[in-house]
Amino acid sequence: MDIWDVRAFVYRYFADTTRAPSTEDTARHFNISKEEAGKIYTELNHRHAFFLEPETLTIRMANPFSAIPTDFKVHANGKTYFANCAWDMLGIPAALHCDATIDAVFTESNGPVQLEIRDGQIAQGGVLAAEDGGLSDMLVHFPLPFSRWYDDLVFT
Repeated sequence: MDIWDVRAFVYRYFADTTRAPSTEDTARHFNISKEEAGKIYTELNHRHAFFLEPETLTIRMANPFSAIPTDFKVHANGKTYFANCAWDMLGIPAALHCDATIDAVFTESNGPVQLEIRDGQIAQGGVLAAEDGGLSDMLVHFPLPFSRWYDDLVFT
């Protein structure tokens, strides 16, 4: 087992359960100590393979999955996942290789939007509901350039 096996486990766990595994879950799966699992979590966080809550060993993000509720809900495979942002809400169906319905909120207006993803594409007429207009009117805004995302990934 190496750290990348742990990363793969974290992603499988998210896909299966919609939540992040604890260090106890990971230790039990790999038959290692909780301390060793914590060291691996710390290293994976350092390498930006996933992101821990500050000063903890609790996974906050394993992009595109969020361990905390957000305004980006992805309904897929009979489960509801949370995405970190608009970009990641499209990444969850891609990562799971499945169709999905996405419920999100426009940041500027707090208006709801719902998208249908089928066969890896936004479905024809894919906006089922959008307060601020149709699909062609939607933009995804990144407040920072990519080179600065890791300065504060939660804000970005």
